[in-house]
Amino acid sequence: MGTLWFWLVAAMLIAYVVLDGFDLGVGIVYLFVAKTEQERQQTIRSIGPVWDGNEVWLLAAGGTLFFAFPLVYASSFSGFYLPLMIVLWLLILRGLSVELRGHSTDPLWRTFFDGLFSFSSILLAIFFGAALANVVRGVPLGADNYFFLPLWTNWRTGPSPGILDWYTVLGGVIALVALGLHGSLYLALKTEGDLERRARSIASILWPGLLIVTLIGLPATVIARPSSLHNYLNHPIAFSVPLVVIASLGTIFIATRKRFGLVAFLGSCLYLSAMLGGAAAGLYPVLLPTVGNQGRDITITLAAAGPHALHVGLVWWTIGMLLALMYFCVVYWLFRGKVPQQLDDYGH
Repeated sequence: MGTLWFWLVAAMLIAYVVLDGFDLGVGIVYLFVAKTEQERQQTIRSIGPVWDGNEVWLLAAGGTLFFAFPLVYASSFSGFYLPLMIVLWLLILRGLSVELRGHSTDPLWRTFFDGLFSFSSILLAIFFGAALANVVRGVPLGADNYFFLPLWTNWRTGPSPGILDWYTVLGGVIALVALGLHGSLYLALKTEGDLERRARSIASILWPGLLIVTLIGLPATVIARPSSLHNYLNHPIAFSVPLVVIASLGTIFIATRKRFGLVAFLGSCLYLSAMLGGAAAGLYPVLLPTVGNQGRDITITLAAAGPHALHVGLVWWTIGMLLALMYFCVVYWLFRGKVPQQLDDYGH
């Protein structure tokens, strides 16, 4: 049951990154792609019906992690408390910018909310990438399973790391570029006219950057945490994951050039899923690795809730996920297709 819940949490985090990832990506490229007021309204309208629903996956993943693995939840908050609070405030600011912009007709306030939307989206992408890199690299867990991380130390991975080092900064850059490309491809799929062409152009610019940082990031993970390669060596089938990453990048490149918008966007979804799935495969069965003392890793066995709770929780989790999936299917079906320039016509 512990293994099942490990992969359920991983799947929910992947769902969040793929779905809310294009919302963040739209915010990242927002000031570059939308030049007129009408285009900015189109851009906001493209994510307006779904962005708040997409964030549900983050809440659901956090709640599931708390239920299934309470120890890792408590340990993570001990060391990541400040970054998590910053992420919370950035999520609030992003929501305020999206909602309040539509209630103001003053150009100054709209410009302010435009900047806030882009600023919070960029920082969220960087923070999420750096947070994942911190987990993959490991943290200095003590005997009580708690830890403290300064903002930075010597910028190196090792027994005394900081929240920021060369590897976590690289993780933030990869997330920023990947989600920027993801959002550009979503905009190219959902908009039309000059806005669509500009989004496709930005995606073409970001693709080489993503290829470069991905090729750097894969071996960098092995350098930062050599044990992440153990599962791959013990189960060679896992090496198909990096092959899927490369194949997804190729799909994005070809589909973008041929203007197959849906295929390019699905390729981006596959890229994000493969990168996160590969990270989870490298970690398993460890939930929160430590640096300096491998015997203190928080594993599934150590952190999992009781067997009865996991079995009963699986029933209620399944019911909740079915209801959530029904909601998402309805919303995405109602707001399928491109956002027209006549915004009042959007929604079926």
